Formats: sequence, structure tokens, C-alpha cells
Amino acid sequence: MSVSGVLEPAEADLIGTVPVVVIGAGACGLSAALSANDGGAEVLVLERDNSAMGTTAMSTGLIPGAGSRFQRELGIDDTPEGFVADIRAKTGGGIDERIVEHLAAASAPTVEWLADDCGVPLSLVDTFRYPGHSRMRMHGTPNRTGAELMGALQTEIERRQIDIALSAHATELFADAGGRVHGVRVRRPDGQTEDIGCDALILACCGFAGDPELVARYIPEIAEGTFFGHPGNKGDAIRWGRALGAILADMHAYQGHGGLAWGHGIPILWAHIVLGGIQVNVEGRRFSNEARGYSEQAVDILAQTDRIAWSIFDERIHEAMLEFDDYRDALEARCVLSADSTAELGAVTGLPQETLAQTLAEVRRMVGGEIDDAFGRDFTTAAELVPPYRAVKVTGALFHTQGGLEVDEHARVLREDGAPLPNLFAGGGAARGISGPGCSGYLAGNGLLTATALGRAAGKAASRIPTT
Repeated sequence: MSVSGVLEPAEADLIGTVPVVVIGAGACGLSAALSANDGGAEVLVLERDNSAMGTTAMSTGLIPGAGSRFQRELGIDDTPEGFVADIRAKTGGGIDERIVEHLAAASAPTVEWLADDCGVPLSLVDTFRYPGHSRMRMHGTPNRTGAELMGALQTEIERRQIDIALSAHATELFADAGGRVHGVRVRRPDGQTEDIGCDALILACCGFAGDPELVARYIPEIAEGTFFGHPGNKGDAIRWGRALGAILADMHAYQGHGGLAWGHGIPILWAHIVLGGIQVNVEGRRFSNEARGYSEQAVDILAQTDRIAWSIFDERIHEAMLEFDDYRDALEARCVLSADSTAELGAVTGLPQETLAQTLAEVRRMVGGEIDDAFGRDFTTAAELVPPYRAVKVTGALFHTQGGLEVDEHARVLREDGAPLPNLFAGGGAARGISGPGCSGYLAGNGLLTATALGRAAGKAASRIPTT
């Protein structure tokens, strides 16, 4: 085995050749496979696990679509240009404008393609707006889960009889000096290997959040955070791409989450903050502007004593959260505590009652516009928090990385000279995202937008590569 994971074509003992091979069976990989199938190509998807779920299954499965028919049906006026403006504002402009504009334009068509051509039961989340989005543009399955999204994609894969090889861990690529990929080596659970040829290869194997060494190198500020993602995210695409001379970009970008239920591994959806909830540390004090976004909030929580915080909200917000399956899981796990008064809230959480009461009183005054928030949050658009209260102990988590291989609008992996590699494509976490250079630029849905839209683009372009 080579250090880079890329071998000479002469070293391959091919058992056959498939026009399009996809590594990874998450939302990106299955979107790519379906798109390549649309283009008439024979496809083989390689998945290292014994089931096709990936990082997507651990998410809420929400995909932004600016200008979709689902929005129009509800009278919501949205445009790709507005989406681009939101991304630009959230990232401070540290983005590849060309790709951002392309993905924003592709967002609604991708959502509609998934719904109309791939049988995914999508609808618009119209109960609240995620931080940074100027419109309600998030689309999800009925229970708002990534597992449900993956189930729908798998059903369509099976209906079309597209081949997925499970328990098939891609370990090496075969590529020539010109960067053309000729095939993939796959290791089976019994240690046996198979070499499979291809005319085009799509890397849909996510990022590097599951590799502690790479996390410590590129994003050390979140290295102590809980990793809540697929354990197979080991940076394989990064290593292969680097060996082939590809550009790496925004390697410090990632999606954190400031609402992972401590000790339970269940994400508490950020609707609880958007709708007026707050977070306090073990001293009972707020410590940041929670409404900026859940990604950057993760780092702020990790800086607190014991790396924990308490999310506090009320019955009104609790009722709105019941839309999400993850929240219902949190209720079933009994990590959401209830209290009928401020005193009881202090008792059930162990927070200092006097300080907690002071914090809640200050929030009420900010809601009423009497005082400004020292952290810059605007509470005047929120309703006052009133008993009965709900509280969840949370910690900061790393969900997935957003940096990766530079690609063009066809998801072709680019060399350092800006030219595309001959037949290598990437999407999702394997590709550079649209969140800028750090954690604060992440907008809800960015990950699944690059997964589905770039996956779709990769499959379409890969299906046009001439077969050998």
C-alpha cells in the first residue's frame, strides 16, 4: 500500500470495469448515483458500512431551496440571489462566489428533483427561520430526520436496481501520471481485496471529522468537542486528492453544534433558540449571543466550565419543537427536564437559583426592549419565556467538516493550476463547502446542499465520460 493511497494502474488486478463508481452511500453518493442513472450510466456505489446511511442519517435531513415550488405554494418570495446574499453575510464574504452562486441557483431545482424524480417526500419547514436565512427555505421529510431522507433515497436506488456494494471499504485508487483514475481497491471484512475499474469516480465519502489527527491540525478549537458524525469520515478524499495534485480549500471550516444533549448524543434542534430560548453556563449566566448560529456556539460552550451549558426554553417552544423527531427522541430519553417555576428550574438543573432568576429577569427586560443585550442579541422579536420551563444540559459538538477538495460547478475536482482532473468528481464533505474559512459561516443546510446539489452535478457529468 502506498502512503498516499494512490497506486499505479499496473498494480491493479481488475475483476471488471463499471462506467461510474461512487465511494460513499450517504446523501451525496446516492444523489450522484441517481443522477448518473438519469444520464444512462451504469453505476456502482461502494459503502464501507453494512448499511447505506452515513453522516446524513445523523442529521435533520433539511435541504435549503431558494425559490422552490414549495415556497411559492405558501406565498414565500425567495430567490437564489437572496440566498447568495445570506451566505455572503454569514461568511463575511470569504467564499468562492462562483460556486456559491451556482449552488444557490441549483438549490430549488435539486429539492424539486429529489421530490419529483426521486420520490423523496419533502415539504417546507414553515414554522421558523434558521439563523442567517432571510426566508423560510429549509425542506425536509415528514419527521424531519436524515434517516428518513436516506430511507427514501435507498428506496429509489432499489427501485432503479442501482448496485450498492455494502461492507466494501475503498482503500486505494489506481491513477496514472496524468491524474486519470483507472479504478479502486476495495477491502472486504474478511481482509480480502477486489480491484474494480471505472471510467469516472465520484468521491462522496464525506470529510475528516472522524480523524483526530486531521482535526487537531486544521480545526484545533473544536478538537475537545464531542464528535457526532459518521466514524468513517477519515479524510480519505483529502488524502487521495492531495496525492493527485488537487487543491484543498477552507480546511478550517466545519459545522459545530451547540446543542448536543450531554450524555445522550441527541441534537436539540436550534429552533429552541430561534424561538426565544437561551443558554446559560453552570453559574446560571448567559455567555454569548446564542442566536448567531449553532455552529459557532459550540466553541463558546466548550470554553465554559465542564464544557457544558443549559438550554432553557418554555412550553410554547416545546410545542413547536415536537415537529422534529430528534426532539421527540430527547423527550423519550428523558434529557428534557421540566419545571413549573424559576425556583424549581434551579432545583432540577442544579443551577444557582438567585443568579438564574436574575438572568431570566434580564431576558424579560430585553424582550420588552428596556435594556440591550451585552452580547448583541436582539430579543425584541421573541416572546417572553414563562413557566413551565424546559431545560436540557448540552455540550459543544463537531458534526462534520466543511473544507475539502476544490471543485467546479460540475463537481470536477480541480488541480492546483485550476484545470479539472480528467475523471474525478467530489461532493458533500469531500468537497470544499460554502461556509467560508471557519465555523461561524455555517448556515443550516449548507452540508446537505453541497451533498445533494454537487452529488447531482457529479452524477450528471460523470455519466458523460466516455466508456472504455
